[in-house]
Amino acid sequence: MIKSDELQSLQSGHRARLRKKFLDGQLAEYEILELLLTYAIPRRDVRALSRQLFKKYGSIHKLLSAPMESLMENDGIKENTATFFKVVHKLMELEYKVAFDGAPIFHNFEKLTNYCKILLAGKTKEEFHVFYLDGQYRLIKDELHSTGTIDWAAVYVREIAKKALDLNAQSIVMLHNHPGSYNSFSSQDILITQETESALEKLGISLYDHLLVSGDIIYSARNMHLLDK
Repeated sequence: MIKSDELQSLQSGHRARLRKKFLDGQLAEYEILELLLTYAIPRRDVRALSRQLFKKYGSIHKLLSAPMESLMENDGIKENTATFFKVVHKLMELEYKVAFDGAPIFHNFEKLTNYCKILLAGKTKEEFHVFYLDGQYRLIKDELHSTGTIDWAAVYVREIAKKALDLNAQSIVMLHNHPGSYNSFSSQDILITQETESALEKLGISLYDHLLVSGDIIYSARNMHLLDK
């Protein structure tokens, strides 16, 4: 039988190896999650927990953006650890926003799609966001427009238009998610995209794109030729 001090030594050695592998860029995604857990839960072997969480959520994006109540439903995750994940999530959001500062939002499409995943990939309810952009496609404001149910969120075209005028935005990008599915744009999504594009065009504002986070996939209405321009 392994004594407690021997167990602690084994765990310490394992964590040291994890840190070295991380610094060498050799950690798999589930191992990165395990390393995160070692800082939130320093006195426990978290290997089984990390695998349990990764199996449930499927990616770190989904785990970090999951609601507090979803995280705390997992055995071994208490408020302190759930809060730790949400702090990491917020830091990642801020990092991506800084990357957009002063540059066109599309200058690095991979960063944009990662930002969208960080915002929405693990959410259990549908959310609708609007990115308001200036004439050089730089981000003026990222606004949560509405939160709905598992398969619906309201879109108020007049409110979007008014906010765009108030911010002197020259174009916008719409963003929403499909929780728990890998489905592309629904017929209703396409209809609201076209209605918004038409309403904004009358005001001299363009709908540059409508992005959809569905699982780990990002769909683009522009790339799918769902926009008129």
